[in-house]
Amino acid sequence: MYKPFDLTGKVALVTGGNGGIGLGMADAMAQSGADIVIWGTNEAKNDASVKSLRAHGKRVSARKVNIAEEQEVIDGMKAAVAEMGRLDCIVANAGIGGGAPFQDMTTELFHRVHAVNEDGVFWTFREAAKHMIDRAKSGDANGSLVVVASTAGIEGAARNAAYGASKGAVMSMARALAVELARYGVRVNSIAPGWIATDMTAGAQSSPVFAEKVIPRVPARRWGQPEDFGGIAVYLASDASSYHTGETFIIDGGYTKF
Repeated sequence: MYKPFDLTGKVALVTGGNGGIGLGMADAMAQSGADIVIWGTNEAKNDASVKSLRAHGKRVSARKVNIAEEQEVIDGMKAAVAEMGRLDCIVANAGIGGGAPFQDMTTELFHRVHAVNEDGVFWTFREAAKHMIDRAKSGDANGSLVVVASTAGIEGAARNAAYGASKGAVMSMARALAVELARYGVRVNSIAPGWIATDMTAGAQSSPVFAEKVIPRVPARRWGQPEDFGGIAVYLASDASSYHTGETFIIDGGYTKF
């Protein structure tokens, strides 16, 4: 029987998985049978996400990890493998914003955005790749690395140069890793969300001007929601995507096409 989206027996780790897009993806994967590991810096939100995800009857754990700190990523990945036995899908979703007029942008702001959005993805993927390559060498060649980027990485995002640059960088990183890691059965893809209703976009959501000028330009005529990313998460974690690598999936209600 064809059940390509059944994630039973797989383990997924989601950074920034205690809210927004990350939690939407984790929830869908848990409903599809995966065990889940959540990383986040807010322990109260971590605990709440674990409680909600366990309602699906799967193993779920959370750990406080700041992905901008290399050692925390290294330790967190080792702990996840030790606890769960394996990791099949890594979703590097954690990220921060950081907008400012370019001429006023400080070096500190630029570096802070890249520390989370780029360095954090590098460390997360590097440590996951070590585990997946070791598995491949022992005859278990299968794994999926997914980074949540942004349409800001492929279009002009005024007053958002640091953020856009960081997201463009991780999409390029994913393409490079897709080629390099394919021999180990590891596929690597990126997702570029458009305007999604999360904590990061709270300011825009409450702006009458934004509601009047921007959202009407979205062909779908609405804000995206975290649950809109459940399907792509399950697909990329599943065996259905075993030959799909090096791709950027744009999920924006058609915004970049209009």
